[in-house]
Amino acid sequence: MRKNLKGADMSSIKESIEISRRPEDVFAYLADPVHLAEWQESAVAVRPVGDRPAGVGARVVVTRRVGRRQFPMTMEMSELDPPRSFRLDGVDGPVRGHVRGMVEPVGDGDRSRVTLDLDFEAHGVGKALVPLVVRPQARKEMARNEQRLKELLERRP
Repeated sequence: MRKNLKGADMSSIKESIEISRRPEDVFAYLADPVHLAEWQESAVAVRPVGDRPAGVGARVVVTRRVGRRQFPMTMEMSELDPPRSFRLDGVDGPVRGHVRGMVEPVGDGDRSRVTLDLDFEAHGVGKALVPLVVRPQARKEMARNEQRLKELLERRP
């Protein structure tokens, strides 16, 4: 748990789920940000930035619905350690999400445990939006997103 400058808790949102797929399969899908809108409730569109191949330094613009409005946010892949972990960081806008995804083998390696750890950085108007709207919405949405991810991946051939 982190503390902000005024001493209030700034805890991340962390959820895990088991998926009946091999870690390599889960990681390949999960760490590719173009899939975000397929399994994340608030993500309405994803567009790659430039022609850089997927990997560290690659960027996407994710349009998210927050309340009744839609906001574009640029995310950059800052870490990539297949098939174990990745990190995406928001680089612009009033609300910048930071997510670390971890995939661990379960059992004989035919199942995976996915853990997502999400936090936010607020700038300008985001300082009001994060505690009042963004963080509560993300807390409600995270478990549903992981369940959607599980269902989607377990149905894929």
